[in-house]
Amino acid sequence: MGRLVPAVTRALDILELFLDGDGTLSAPDIVRKLQLPRTTVHELVTTLAARKYIVPVPGQPGRYRLGVRPYQLGARYAEQLDLAAEGQLVARSVAETCDETVHVAILEDTDVIYIAKVDSTHAVRMVSAAGRRLPAHCTSVGKMLLASLPEHELATRIPDNAGLVAMTPNSITDPAALREALTEIRERGLAVESRESNPDVSCVAAPVRDRTGQVVAALSISVPMIRWSEERRAELEQLAAKGAAELSEHLGHRSVA
Repeated sequence: MGRLVPAVTRALDILELFLDGDGTLSAPDIVRKLQLPRTTVHELVTTLAARKYIVPVPGQPGRYRLGVRPYQLGARYAEQLDLAAEGQLVARSVAETCDETVHVAILEDTDVIYIAKVDSTHAVRMVSAAGRRLPAHCTSVGKMLLASLPEHELATRIPDNAGLVAMTPNSITDPAALREALTEIRERGLAVESRESNPDVSCVAAPVRDRTGQVVAALSISVPMIRWSEERRAELEQLAAKGAAELSEHLGHRSVA
């Protein structure tokens, strides 16, 4: 890896400051926040303004906001995004950490479709495939995605008299019971499924968000019951949340601390 260029690093540090607060900064603000010499900040601000990365705030002399160039770069990045490809990359990283099967799925009507999958290396593992479709209410990814829907949309997709198919004896088949489960998932921000789609497997899932904050997918970790325990569940929940957050970041989402 080559040497980092200090001037470029400082320019990027300045741009990233605009992500916080009201999105406007003055040169003295930048000097104070980054502890850089005033002359250096003046030169960097002048250069960024000349290249339209920052522009003066109308009616506020000496203050700047982001210009059109960062937006253009972000728009081009968004155009090139491929959720399945990005999901596969993150799923592989998560699977390497826990050595369990990892999926990324999206919601279509009342089903989930797996768009990325990385297998465990264990001899005993979940058998599935990218492209497979399952009833959303029977899976952790599906329940996570259903829990993320607005109430009116959830009611449209799964009305009170909906007939919910059972994949195992543990599957939820009562819409009222499903809504109760989804409320808990919404509050926790994580979903757990215990032998509801496969009698020998349990799963945990976390939401994946795009740059607007909308939930567009979910990432899950599936574990055969022979390796499942409450302690393991807690570990995998943290890992799933971390993986989902990483994938969300790839999609342009910025979490608010």
